[in-house]
Amino acid sequence: MSLPHMTKPVHATGAKLEEASAALILLHGRGATAEDILSLSAFFNYPQLAYLAPQAEGFTWYPNRFMAPVEQNEPYLSAALSRIDELVKKAESHRIPTERIFIGGFSQGACLASEYVIRNPRRYGGLLVFSGGHIGPLDMQRQPHGDLRGMPAFLGCSDMDPHIPLQRVKETSALLEAMGAKVTEKIYPRMEHTIIKDEIELARQVIDQSY
Repeated sequence: MSLPHMTKPVHATGAKLEEASAALILLHGRGATAEDILSLSAFFNYPQLAYLAPQAEGFTWYPNRFMAPVEQNEPYLSAALSRIDELVKKAESHRIPTERIFIGGFSQGACLASEYVIRNPRRYGGLLVFSGGHIGPLDMQRQPHGDLRGMPAFLGCSDMDPHIPLQRVKETSALLEAMGAKVTEKIYPRMEHTIIKDEIELARQVIDQSY
């Protein structure tokens, strides 16, 4: 029996991997699709950037809330992290250096992107976190480990997001900074659970630093 997510398709747009000089792995939210998150590519203009968006099994990367005990989201969580790792290695096999591989997502996908980078610390091109934070209970203490070596990261969220506590956004920013990332965090008053134009612009600034 295959692990969750592994047999689902990876949607792509932009440059072909064999012709690209950089790659952006995009992770959709709960109940959404790879096509949904891939639509963000329309707001970026990077001709040599390959966009890769995997589809989650059953439209969800893990069954419970991201603040549930980690074991309650297994084996889906580990499989989802493996799926990202597979795409990172695929980009690297096409001679795209890790320093030009960007990882981002929205909501559940943003949580997954954060968790992957924290668990696998390297100098990626950048991390884009649209309404999300690292995975695990709010009272879980996480010590910094590894070195992100100045990797740029953007975290954007509402101050009253119904799914993402502001505390977790702050905890994630602090942990990434302690691991050596250069973090830009922006909290938007009364913003809905969505992605807005200002976040896109700040995400572009992250990409510009490594593209």
